[in-house]
Amino acid sequence: MTQTSPRFPRIVVHAPALDGSRRVTDGDVILGVASHLDDVTEILRLADLDWIEVEESACVQWQGGGPDDWPGLSEHHGSPSA
Repeated sequence: MTQTSPRFPRIVVHAPALDGSRRVTDGDVILGVASHLDDVTEILRLADLDWIEVEESACVQWQGGGPDDWPGLSEHHGSPSA
Protein backbone atom coordinates (compact mmCIF):
# COMPACT_ATOMS: atom_id res chain seq x y z
CA MET A 1 0.00 0.00 0.00
CA THR A 2 1.36 3.39 -1.00
CA GLN A 3 1.18 6.25 1.47
CA THR A 4 0.33 9.66 0.14
CA SER A 5 2.14 12.65 1.53
CA PRO A 6 0.30 15.86 2.28
CA ARG A 7 0.25 18.25 -0.66
CA PHE A 8 2.86 20.98 -0.35
CA PRO A 9 1.52 24.13 -1.99
CA ARG A 10 3.66 25.88 -4.59
CA ILE A 11 2.46 29.45 -4.17
CA VAL A 12 3.88 31.97 -6.62
CA VAL A 13 3.27 35.69 -6.36
CA HIS A 14 4.10 36.73 -9.90
CA ALA A 15 5.92 39.86 -11.02
CA PRO A 16 3.78 43.00 -11.09
CA ALA A 17 1.65 43.61 -14.16
CA LEU A 18 1.62 47.01 -15.85
CA ASP A 19 -1.01 48.22 -13.37
CA GLY A 20 1.06 46.93 -10.41
CA SER A 21 -1.24 44.03 -9.54
CA ARG A 22 0.27 40.58 -8.98
CA ARG A 23 -1.22 37.21 -9.91
CA VAL A 24 -1.16 34.55 -7.18
CA THR A 25 -1.01 30.91 -8.24
CA ASP A 26 -0.74 27.49 -6.64
CA GLY A 27 0.94 25.35 -9.26
CA ASP A 28 -1.15 25.78 -12.41
CA VAL A 29 -4.19 27.15 -10.55
CA ILE A 30 -4.78 30.91 -10.45
CA LEU A 31 -5.93 31.74 -6.93
CA GLY A 32 -6.48 35.44 -7.52
CA VAL A 33 -4.98 38.82 -8.29
CA ALA A 34 -3.53 40.93 -5.50
CA SER A 35 -2.94 44.65 -5.34
CA HIS A 36 -1.44 44.63 -1.83
CA LEU A 37 0.18 42.22 0.61
CA ASP A 38 -3.10 41.99 2.53
CA ASP A 39 -4.76 40.73 -0.65
CA VAL A 40 -2.27 37.85 -0.87
CA THR A 41 -3.10 36.89 2.72
CA GLU A 42 -6.83 36.98 1.94
CA ILE A 43 -6.43 34.97 -1.28
CA LEU A 44 -4.58 32.27 0.64
CA ARG A 45 -7.22 32.31 3.40
CA LEU A 46 -9.98 31.78 0.84
CA ALA A 47 -8.00 28.84 -0.59
CA ASP A 48 -7.75 27.27 2.92
CA LEU A 49 -4.03 28.04 2.97
CA ASP A 50 -4.18 30.57 5.80
CA TRP A 51 -1.57 28.61 7.77
CA ILE A 52 1.08 29.94 5.36
CA GLU A 53 3.15 32.87 6.63
CA VAL A 54 2.98 34.97 3.45
CA GLU A 55 6.15 36.99 4.01
CA GLU A 56 8.33 34.22 5.47
CA SER A 57 7.19 30.83 4.18
CA ALA A 58 9.47 28.75 1.97
CA CYS A 59 6.43 27.64 -0.05
CA VAL A 60 5.79 31.21 -1.29
CA GLN A 61 7.95 32.31 -4.19
CA TRP A 62 8.04 36.04 -4.90
CA GLN A 63 8.86 36.93 -8.50
CA GLY A 64 9.79 40.41 -9.64
CA GLY A 65 10.14 41.75 -6.11
CA GLY A 66 9.27 40.80 -2.56
CA PRO A 67 6.25 41.34 -0.34
CA ASP A 68 6.92 45.09 -0.10
CA ASP A 69 7.06 45.64 -3.89
CA TRP A 70 3.76 46.89 -5.28
CA PRO A 71 4.78 49.47 -7.90
CA GLY A 72 2.10 51.94 -8.90
CA LEU A 73 -0.44 50.62 -6.39
CA SER A 74 0.92 51.15 -2.88
CA GLU A 75 0.00 54.82 -2.75
CA HIS A 76 -3.49 54.12 -4.14
CA HIS A 77 -4.47 51.02 -2.16
CA GLY A 78 -8.02 51.31 -0.94
CA SER A 79 -8.90 54.37 -3.00
CA PRO A 80 -11.26 54.17 -5.97
CA SER A 81 -9.76 54.61 -9.42
CA ALA A 82 -10.51 57.76 -11.29
